[in-house]
This record gives sequence, structure tokens and C-alpha cells, in this order.
Amino acid sequence: MPSSCLQFEIFHQSGRARVGRVTTPHGAFDTPAFMPVGTNATVKAMTPEEVAETGSRILLCNAYHLFMRPGQDLVARMGGLHEFMNWRRPILTDSGGFQVYSLAPLRKIDEDGVTFRSHIDGGEYRFTPESVMKLENDLGADIIMCFDECTPYPVTREYAERSVQITSGWARRCVAAHAREDQALFGIVQGGVFPDLRERSALDLIPLDFPGYAIGGLMIGEDKDLTWRMVDSLSGLLPREKPRYLMGVGTPEDFLDAVARGVDMFDCVIPTRMARTSHLLTWGGRLTLKQAQYRDDERPVDENCPCYCCRHYSRAYLRHLFQAGEILASRLASQHNITFYQQFMGRCREEIRQGTFDAFHRQWFADHPRP
Repeated sequence: MPSSCLQFEIFHQSGRARVGRVTTPHGAFDTPAFMPVGTNATVKAMTPEEVAETGSRILLCNAYHLFMRPGQDLVARMGGLHEFMNWRRPILTDSGGFQVYSLAPLRKIDEDGVTFRSHIDGGEYRFTPESVMKLENDLGADIIMCFDECTPYPVTREYAERSVQITSGWARRCVAAHAREDQALFGIVQGGVFPDLRERSALDLIPLDFPGYAIGGLMIGEDKDLTWRMVDSLSGLLPREKPRYLMGVGTPEDFLDAVARGVDMFDCVIPTRMARTSHLLTWGGRLTLKQAQYRDDERPVDENCPCYCCRHYSRAYLRHLFQAGEILASRLASQHNITFYQQFMGRCREEIRQGTFDAFHRQWFADHPRP
């Protein structure tokens, strides 16, 4: 595997929670970090400039979907993802492992790889660790992920054990096939909801000396107690000096619970998905702006929020846009929700620096009880 172009420094620690910085060829981002999801080389309803204004310093794009449309050759000819989508900051690409789970009716897995039937044109396409590395090398993101199998939930121990064997084998093949020195390749720990299989997966990957490690296959329907048991099982195993990425997470509550366990990176579609259905997040709780109580409300969504939406528009205007089905509603609400997520991450980092993260964690759940 090429020597890593990624650097990770840890500056402060409070319990297992830590503040750090990841440096890539396209710039740095502070951790804990939230990555908005730009599946198709766009964060839904937002321009890259608007995403940057939220305080986002890295975003995620999906290699599988970009393979299907517009195709890696076109993106490569356009200069890679950074040039293609006009985002000059760090990018992470997922490998398609989540689609192995989410598109189960459209794929067949074997030890060599996965055959997908395209959800776009019905054609059959073969994904192997080698082809996925070529795909992600062509796309040109700063951080790329190994091809893996995201196990379903519920899952039998026998299935999860076989999946760990496949994922570990694919990781070794990804390392051998990865060809660009300006991209950092992360390994992905799998193992379902079995702590010993999680540990086995981690121990398979650690000797490969990845510059970062992701925890995959969680937050897909299992009870949260199981989620955190799996993360806890890895906290003493994964190298402290490497960034840890919990894939597909989540909510502010999830961030707090994961950061307290030493997780550094997150991604999720929740803030933009909620925005498109009129659910806006604030420090005081969630607002559903389609409700009649906001019809004459002259206040911004959050008077202390620095986002473009809150600086210029009222709750009443946003409610009107949602009621009228205007596209601008999704755009403004997405700007607000992602800004809230970035402000929340900034607050987590500050509490860790001050040594007060545990108190902040407890107080948040006192003010926002778990369901």
C-alpha cells in the first residue's frame, strides 16, 4: 500500500473523547467531525459553496452511485471529484459496501466479489476489491474505503463469521490494488452484533496498518445498547493514533455516545432528509415548521444560529415555502440543519478541550431525554 498522505494529531482528551485534526492533500478538518453526505457528488438541495458556509470541511460521496452515474471515466476526465463538483476541500468516498446491504435484492455475493443488477438500467455489473480500488482511485477522493460486506440485521453468527472472513480477505486485496499515494485507504471493521467477531475483524485489519479504521454494519436496526457494546469492544483494540470512523451515524445523541467512546468521524443523511420534510434542529429541540403554530412566527428558526437561513428568513416564511411545495424550503432548511450539526460538533470539541465533555453529555440527555 502506498505510504499514507494522511496525518492525524490528537490535541486534547477527556476520558476517551478526543479532539484532533486530520490533514489531507486538500486540507485539514478538526475531529470529532461530521461529514455531510453528497451521494451523487452533491449534498441534496445545496451548492458546494453553501455546504462550505455551514462550517463543513469534509464531505462524503458514494463510489457505487458514481460508478452507475455518471461513471468513473467521465469523473476522471473532468479532473476527479474535486474539480467535477467544485469542492476544493477533503472528500471521502464509500466503497459500495453499504449497497451490498441496502440493495440486497439486486446483488449476489461470492468470495471474489459482488454482482449488482443496476437500479438504473437493469444491467449487471461486477464489483471486486480490485475494481473498487480502481473506481475510487479514478474518483480521486482524499480518503477511500475498502470494499466490504455490510452485514444485515438480524444476522446469524454463522453468516457474520463468514462475512468477517470475506471482508478481511477483501481488505488485503484492496491494500494490494490501491495505487495512488495521494489517497488514504481506511479499513472497515465488521462482525455484526458479536463482540468476539468484531474483535477478530479488527485484529485481521490492524496488521495491514491502515491510516484509519471505520466501524461498519451498525445503526441498521439493532438496539442502541448493542451498537455501543460493539463500539466498546473495539475501543481498546483499534490503534489510538489512527482516526476512528463510525459509519452512517447519526443524531446528536448518537454523536455524544460515540464521541464518549473515542470515535472521531461521522456521516449521515439525517440532517438533509429531515430538512426536506420541514423538521429543523435547534439547541432547544426539533421544530416541525409545517405546523400551524408557525404561521405568523416572525422569529428565525434559531436566534443564535449563524446560518444564512436564520440570518435572513422567518419561521413563517419557511412554513409558507413548505406549504407551497417550493424547492427553496429544502435548500434553506438543509443549510440550517447542517450548520446545526457543525455547531454541535464544534461544541463537542470545545467541551473536550475544557475537560467538561462528560458533564455536557449528561446535561444534554437531562434536557433531551432518550425515547
